[in-house]
Amino acid sequence: MAQENVAAVAENGKGNGAVAKLPTFSIVKPHLIVEAPHAAEAISFYKRVFGAEEIAKSHHPKRKADQELPLILHAHLKFGAAEVMVCDETEEAGAEVKSPVALKGTSVILHLETDDVDLAVKLAVEAGASVTEEVAEHPWGQRYGKVKDPYGFVWSLATPIKETVVAEDHAQA
Repeated sequence: MAQENVAAVAENGKGNGAVAKLPTFSIVKPHLIVEAPHAAEAISFYKRVFGAEEIAKSHHPKRKADQELPLILHAHLKFGAAEVMVCDETEEAGAEVKSPVALKGTSVILHLETDDVDLAVKLAVEAGASVTEEVAEHPWGQRYGKVKDPYGFVWSLATPIKETVVAEDHAQA
């Protein structure tokens, strides 16, 4: 919520009338929890498919005897202006933090805008993703489609096709 909207919230009966200062946020960086021990594979997939650049990576300090490679504790990836964190699913992340495999689905769709959605979907499928929604032109002004990567994350991929004016009914939502 923008700072200037705080007073409006209070006026609409959702507050006590006092205007509170809110912290300023700069960016959301989703943390993708991958079924262990596949985070390294996921990172490789995101590099091949999305051209991700690995900014930083650290390994889990504990390694079980049967593990060939250490688990990824934290990896920071950047592709264009988009950034994500990637790690292997571990108990230390907390009982409520699960991979899409453990959840048998995902509760979030990661949206990426690109200059060539058709190529992006093609590359994702060639690397092992499955199409969950075919690319098509949509009334909100994008060629848009969705893929599920091999690690269970759903990515919506889109290319703007024209400038659009947000319909008033969407603006009020």
